[in-house]
Amino acid sequence: MIGIFRGWYVVAGTFLVLFIAFGVNYSFGVFFEALATDFTATRASVSFVFSLAVFLIFAVGAGSGALADRLGPRPVALTGVACITVGLLAASRAQSLGTVGLCYGLGAGVGAGLAYVPAVGAVQRWFVRRRGLASGFAVTGIGVGTLLLPLATHALVDGHGWRVTMVVLAAVTATLGGAGAVLLVAEPARLGLHPDGESGLPAAGHPDRGPDWVAAIRSAPFLQLYAAQTLTTLGLFIPFVHVVPYAEDAGLGRDAGVAALALIGVGSTCGRFLLGGLADRAGRRPTLAALFAGIGVSMLLWSQARDLLALLVFALLFGTCYGGYVALIPALTADFFPGRNIGAIIGAQYTAAGAGSLAGPVLAGLAYDLGAGYALPLTAAAALAVAGAVLVWRLPDPGAWRARRAYLAGA
Repeated sequence: MIGIFRGWYVVAGTFLVLFIAFGVNYSFGVFFEALATDFTATRASVSFVFSLAVFLIFAVGAGSGALADRLGPRPVALTGVACITVGLLAASRAQSLGTVGLCYGLGAGVGAGLAYVPAVGAVQRWFVRRRGLASGFAVTGIGVGTLLLPLATHALVDGHGWRVTMVVLAAVTATLGGAGAVLLVAEPARLGLHPDGESGLPAAGHPDRGPDWVAAIRSAPFLQLYAAQTLTTLGLFIPFVHVVPYAEDAGLGRDAGVAALALIGVGSTCGRFLLGGLADRAGRRPTLAALFAGIGVSMLLWSQARDLLALLVFALLFGTCYGGYVALIPALTADFFPGRNIGAIIGAQYTAAGAGSLAGPVLAGLAYDLGAGYALPLTAAAALAVAGAVLVWRLPDPGAWRARRAYLAGA
């Protein structure tokens, strides 16, 4: 292993943490029908469990980023892994949907929130020139987790039931998630190294703090990017809850829905691998705008999908755009606001996704329960994503903006 830049170990650790944190949460669609049947619940109420978990990921991330700036990412991420593990074990013994929501929603949501932003924020400090590529590799853990864990969960639920499956997921979380968190180191200066492993970049020592995070979140680029995320993520998390029951409603069968969910993971993995490095060359801002527009197009395709091929085409396109989005948001945020406060700033930016995740799946489930089906919420999601793309496209160039504003007088 000699000769490998230490930053890539941080990338590997982030990969494992995100594999678990999001793989567990995005496997919820596989539990959907079993929970609805066992507890005689509506789709809106079952959807709320997932929405609560994902909302908490991003809401807690606002605080966990700031906490990791002070304590380092390792202890915060380890605490997150422990929360997911305990939440799954407690949910496996639940006797009501409300208890499942409390245990799974709080455990998986808070735990992933504690792990996600500290891990992603650490990667931004280790890389500058190759930041998009490194972020892409790191957040590929989300894509691979979305691909593999739903398939494994599907097989386990069919063979052993949802309760045993949650116990198995808890054991996998403790093992892989814990190993990943141990690899996280806050910044190269702690080890006397330079970002990207290159001596020509800033010398070891304590880097500039950059702007105060309050000044950063009040700035026009932050607010504009925040608005774009809020609009786009109102529809972004609908597939993770509803694509499996949608496939069953369309007569394609549950296996087709699980296959679509897994293919979202395939596309997400490809998007993270390919688009992070591409955006380093083409520009992270225009690439992100194109991905938001692509999410809108994919939602329209889903609203018209009536056969397996159409559903799988949607899943692949959506997954690819979603994966690229997740890779680029922390990198683009760091382009505008580099410095030691980046964890807190990224965490604050992620709360936009929390608002969308809380409302979107529940509203889609409510539309279905009221007899409107999925066409209306999916069409609305498409329009909102396109609006988000326009906002991102109109963002200023990060370097030029920092120069004009003297980097908010913080560096």
